[in-house]
Amino acid sequence: MDNVSKAVQYYENGYKCSQALFAAFAERFGITEKQALQIGSCFGGGMGKGEVCGACTGALMVLGMKYGQFDLNDNESRAKSGSMAVMFLDEFEKRKNSYICRDILGCDLRTEEGKIFARSNGLFKTLCPEMVRTAAEILTEMLGSEV
Repeated sequence: MDNVSKAVQYYENGYKCSQALFAAFAERFGITEKQALQIGSCFGGGMGKGEVCGACTGALMVLGMKYGQFDLNDNESRAKSGSMAVMFLDEFEKRKNSYICRDILGCDLRTEEGKIFARSNGLFKTLCPEMVRTAAEILTEMLGSEV
């Protein structure tokens, strides 16, 4: 199964958007499925506040695994990871008009009313799987044959 389908399947099985993205790609970078699901668990729903879409956050974690700086003297990887993050977010915004969860959903998850609106209108089942798919597609395109 390709990573895009795997990410959507994780989400449809009940994992958060951030978990779905990170887990679909993480094992290729030495992170186990369990670790990926745990690490990604606090980033869904725009970190529970409707901020940056969790699917985007999960994708950024994968980009960090590939390009992230770990040596303080490695300024090249620092620059590369930053540019890859901006490139990803710009492309996601181009395709979906925003990478901010509350803008995508059209409600504010910081409020009880917003949470109720999202659930009662099925937004987590209609909009979010498409955000997961789009984020996984962009990530796959960016990583190309490097994954």
